[in-house]
Amino acid sequence: MRKIIVGTFVSLDGVMQAPGGPQEDPVGDFKHGGWAAPYFDEAMGTAVDEMFAKPFDLLLGRKTYDIFAAHWPYAGPDDPIGSLFDRITKFVATRNPDFKLTWQNSQTLGPDAVAALTKLKAEEGPDLLTQGSTDLLQTLFRHDLVDELYISLFPVVLGGGKKLFSEGAAPHALKLVSSKVTPAGVTVNKYSRAGEVQTGSFEFDQPTEAELERRKNLT
Repeated sequence: MRKIIVGTFVSLDGVMQAPGGPQEDPVGDFKHGGWAAPYFDEAMGTAVDEMFAKPFDLLLGRKTYDIFAAHWPYAGPDDPIGSLFDRITKFVATRNPDFKLTWQNSQTLGPDAVAALTKLKAEEGPDLLTQGSTDLLQTLFRHDLVDELYISLFPVVLGGGKKLFSEGAAPHALKLVSSKVTPAGVTVNKYSRAGEVQTGSFEFDQPTEAELERRKNLT
């Protein structure tokens, strides 16, 4: 069975929009495109290599597919990421039935992406790795389809933009599998699923009168 693995760069305030360049995704008047580049050092390069080390197919939203298709096929045969992305399968989630796939080894998920991904996960084959694809991620989280996450947390606050998590994600616990800090201060974390959310309490066994009054006044 395949896993769906989320790979993403995120600011401290949870923004993942346009880490790679000013014109990558300026939607919503986003003014900080390229925010990840100043923190990219040899250690971050190694972290990316580790994420790409096992066989995978790419799972992309339509907007990220457009960004990648306009860049990676033109990176040249000596670019290891470009040549890797060229030869593997790209699965694309799009609501437009007339969307044209211009990049080799690309195919759409069809009109029902959730059903298509559920079927793909049940099949034998390489894992499905996302890059970017904010809108698609919300669908994956909402339908509880994600098995692992590679989240690189950058020491920057962006103040707004498209976020990794929005309302509606299916609740579940995660296990921190590994964590590294680069010399530039990026925390590279890998998470896997760890069952349902567990809760506890720091409250007194017997609530105080003040606490009981506070609960009465909750709205």
